[in-house]
Parts: sequence; structure tokens; C-alpha cells
Amino acid sequence: MTSFCRDILLVEDDPNDVFLMERAIAKSNLDLNLQMVANGEEAISYLSGQGKYANRTAYPIPHCVFLDLKMPFVSGFEVLEWLRGQPGLSDIPVVVLTSSPEHRDRARAMQLGAKGYALKPPSPQMLIEILQPASSQA
Repeated sequence: MTSFCRDILLVEDDPNDVFLMERAIAKSNLDLNLQMVANGEEAISYLSGQGKYANRTAYPIPHCVFLDLKMPFVSGFEVLEWLRGQPGLSDIPVVVLTSSPEHRDRARAMQLGAKGYALKPPSPQMLIEILQPASSQA
């Protein structure tokens, strides 16, 4: 990532994986604002500012998205494809955070514009490497 991702949207349907992400963020000591949605439909509503997500003060446009692939209703691939077609949102960096080690899933995610592909569960070090400001990487 080239810039610091302070506002993060986590798209994850498994409460255990949400817990692990929250724990990794806490241990990373990064100053982050984590918003969460439980499926692809909610992700699209959040990102487009529809319904309960219309208040951008409460639900800011994220600086980056952590996206699960395998979700009910609308898959992570479908969310990624939708996001890349939205003016004003298409440049938001997306990191796929999944339990799938499948090469074809990684290849498809990258083809659809994901900036990264990481296996669950996230570690604090992985988050630091992905999210820290570019200036501190030098």
C-alpha cells in the first residue's frame, strides 16, 4: 500500500475471524478505525452509502478494504468486481483475506484488482506490513 489506511472496512461473515482481526489490530498498535459488515450485500450498501450507511460521518468511505471471498448472498469476487466499476471508489485498495490457498482464487482476485491476498488468520505483523505508512517503510 502506498498510503496509510486509517479507515478500514472488514467484510467478513465469520464472527471468529472478526475476533481474530480485531485482536490482530489491537496487537499491531496501529491507530485504525475498523468498520465491519457481515456479507457482500452489506459491503456494497456500505461502500455506496445506501440505507443505514448513508451517514458518512458514522460510516466513512474506507481507505482500504479487507475482503473475505467465500460469503453468502454476494461473494467477495462479486464485491471486488462491483467496486472496480464504481467511479470514486474504484481506487480503494482491497486486500483479500481468506482461508483459500487456491492459486486460481488468488489469480482471479488479483485479476479483479486486489492489491493483496493474505491467508487467515491475520497476524499483527501482517497488518503492520500492509497498513503502515509508506514513509515509515523506508
